[in-house]
Amino acid sequence: MLSKNILITGGASGIGFGIAQQLATLGHQIIIADLQLNTAQEAARKLSDAGYSASAIAVDVSQAEHVAALPGRLSPLKIDVLINNAGIQHVSRIEDFPADKWQQLINIMLVGPALMTQAFLPSMREQNFGRIINIGSVHSLIASPFKSAYVAAKHGLLGFAKTIALETGDCNITINTICPAYVRTPLVDKQIAAQALEHGISEDDVVNKIMLEPMPKKSFIEMDELAATAAFLIADTARNITAQTMVIDGGWTAR
Repeated sequence: MLSKNILITGGASGIGFGIAQQLATLGHQIIIADLQLNTAQEAARKLSDAGYSASAIAVDVSQAEHVAALPGRLSPLKIDVLINNAGIQHVSRIEDFPADKWQQLINIMLVGPALMTQAFLPSMREQNFGRIINIGSVHSLIASPFKSAYVAAKHGLLGFAKTIALETGDCNITINTICPAYVRTPLVDKQIAAQALEHGISEDDVVNKIMLEPMPKKSFIEMDELAATAAFLIADTARNITAQTMVIDGGWTAR
């Protein structure tokens, strides 16, 4: 596989950094994009110190003007692969869900990928190559209580990918969505604590009786599964795989 320039939003931690680490080992150039420049730089430094090619840039994916300026800020570097990973979570009954927080989740996880795609699609067309990978969730296909904004945003990514796939059928650009079940990240740890408080149960019970209960395999999804799926979608052999929902859920949605 030829080396690619890969930009990962929310790449300084969690799933974003896990994918960055493993794609870097394949020889790709990684651009860590995160809200805070210092955290993005720290993540990029970890990769560089390990002998990999990495750089950092700050971006607020919910701000249209900020996103639109990214290609110019990165020039002359061209982005071959865009991984829309940035995300946050808020767990609440809809009656108590703050309106500004609901809007924030939608802006980051649905509007953000649209703005990022809009920014980098022209250069992908120019070079007749581009891979756009959205990091969705098992909640792109099913719902859980207390996560109305998150579920709505993640469901929306699937429709977005289908639309962009139709708009890019004339060139070597694909867009797909990777949808894992729970991955043990700091974001998920916060969800565990919040749901324990909401339900009045222990954190172990949240993991075993809520999070993993619907999964036949009863396990968290690992980073190597996500990264290997992304690496496959980047490859030329996946050039006709587009608008697809790549579900890594331990059998959850088989029910």
